[in-house]
Amino acid sequence: MSEERDVLSITDDEENDEFEDEGHLPEKHGTLSKWTNYLHGWQDRYVVLKDGTFSYFKSASETAYGCRGAVSLNRACVTPHPFDECRFDVSVNDNVWYLRAKDVEERKLWVGSIELHKEQVTNSPDLASGIQPYIHQAESGYGSENSLKRHGSLLSLTSGTSLSTASASSFKRGRGLREKLAEMETFRDILCRQVDTLQSYFDSCASAVAEGTVHDLTEHDDDIDDIDDYDTPTSGSSHPSKIGGLKGRDLALNQQRLFASTLIMSSILQQHGGHAPDFKGEAYTFKATTAGIIATLSHCIEIMSQREDAWRKRMEREVEKRKKVEESYKSVLLDRQKPIVFGGPDYEEGPHCAINEDEFFDAVDAALDKLEKEEERKLNPVGKPMPPPAISLSPNHSLYNEINQITGEHLNYLEEKNAAGEEDNWILIHEEGEMKVLKRELEEDGLVIDPLKAVHTVKGITGHEICHYFWDLNVRMDWEGTLESTRCIEWLSEDTFVSHNVIKRVWPASQRDALFWSHIRHVISDDEEKPDLWIVVNYSTDHPSVPPNKYVRVKMNVSMACQTLIEPPNDSEITRDNITCKITYTANVNPGGWAPASVLRAVYKREYPKFLKRFTSYVKEITANKPILL
Repeated sequence: MSEERDVLSITDDEENDEFEDEGHLPEKHGTLSKWTNYLHGWQDRYVVLKDGTFSYFKSASETAYGCRGAVSLNRACVTPHPFDECRFDVSVNDNVWYLRAKDVEERKLWVGSIELHKEQVTNSPDLASGIQPYIHQAESGYGSENSLKRHGSLLSLTSGTSLSTASASSFKRGRGLREKLAEMETFRDILCRQVDTLQSYFDSCASAVAEGTVHDLTEHDDDIDDIDDYDTPTSGSSHPSKIGGLKGRDLALNQQRLFASTLIMSSILQQHGGHAPDFKGEAYTFKATTAGIIATLSHCIEIMSQREDAWRKRMEREVEKRKKVEESYKSVLLDRQKPIVFGGPDYEEGPHCAINEDEFFDAVDAALDKLEKEEERKLNPVGKPMPPPAISLSPNHSLYNEINQITGEHLNYLEEKNAAGEEDNWILIHEEGEMKVLKRELEEDGLVIDPLKAVHTVKGITGHEICHYFWDLNVRMDWEGTLESTRCIEWLSEDTFVSHNVIKRVWPASQRDALFWSHIRHVISDDEEKPDLWIVVNYSTDHPSVPPNKYVRVKMNVSMACQTLIEPPNDSEITRDNITCKITYTANVNPGGWAPASVLRAVYKREYPKFLKRFTSYVKEITANKPILL
């Protein structure tokens, strides 16, 4: 019985430990940057750590409307990023939250708090496991332990029935094993008291019987001595009368002995009769006690069956989760074989990018194709010409010398290129009809800044028209499909302004912007044999109203130089059939960031010819029904 008590005590202690409520850690809340998707990147979110649950809201003012996501820290894994000192990841199975704190100390506080809450959840009851906590009562269905003590030997049928009814009530759900053990202890005490009572009675009876036997023998010996002798024949005689006298004497002696024993036993029973128990009441007590024990054991079996079912369900859930994890793992292995990988911030441009250069280029190529298709579907309305302000750039302006110097370098380069024979230093990367695209491979600090030159000849448009639409800010969004926005920051003169362009995001590359001054100039030739030249120069600059921001800033030095060649017409009127424009486009662009060199070169080779072809087609379409702008 003691071994059974120890086993039940251990089981019940485990049950109490499992369902015991522990103290709660204080709530922690604040603002962190959360990676949303590859379009919007990092966004500020209001996060709350409470009761083992990590949830986030769009802002602190929206907490009353419900969270946008929540994870339980029971099986969460918190991983500080190995390279980004402000970032940490919270993952539960295949669900990953990428989070960034403002500084290193804040990240340490958040990671520490999450680990504390996770430890508390791990050691606390798992209410989601399907095991309902049992509600322990102060007293059992049988009453208190004192009320179960035996009050005398008499026990009516009514009292026995009440015990049986109480035992049946012990099947109430929520009774613990510890209480059942106490009930069985009470039943054991009742049985022990019954056994002690009966044993005491039987011991008294045995003692009385033993005492009566000794007294009988003593009285028997005295009786023999007191009995008168019968008539005895002389010695040696064998008269029959003598034999008959002996038999009569023995019969009388036996009768005397029986009578004496009866008197002694009657005296003993009268002496101990007052101590005799109520056997009928004890029988009822015994039946009720054994019924209570059986009921209690049945309840214990029921509790153990419930726990067995709960653990079986938990095991089934764990098996199901394992299957899901295995399926997710297989899915990840399959996804790694795909050329385009969508993921978190580790799959975008950076010094520790998780995708190789081939996959990086495939993703960029797919995004550029999408932009090109969107651009083809766009209408190309003619923008209204921007009236230039009636001011000129002052020589005292801070950019005056820079604009003249950069524009002069481009003009000198156009004049010297043929004599110097620089064509030999360029690599032809694309040729389509009259268009040739050449480049030189050049890197600075590991970044590709390959200078590019495109030479193209287009009939039906003039150099003035090409440069005008290339420079005019109002029509830039019509022909440039890679821009998200463009705006004028400041007009410097009637032919120069500062512009800010935000370039569309091409995943997995980071989003970029460009801040530059744009200058258009008409260069009149001193040689009658050489045509006039129009040139537009875009050169990166700084401006206090557009400081460096979340975008990667592109540095550029771009020029579009055009000359118009006119064939003598058969009649006096010049038509567009008599016009040919020679275009020289040069670009020296430093994209910044951490994009792979092979990807940049592949993109340049693909995009520059498309741009020049697309832009010249746009100008021809716009000017088809307009007067010639020489």
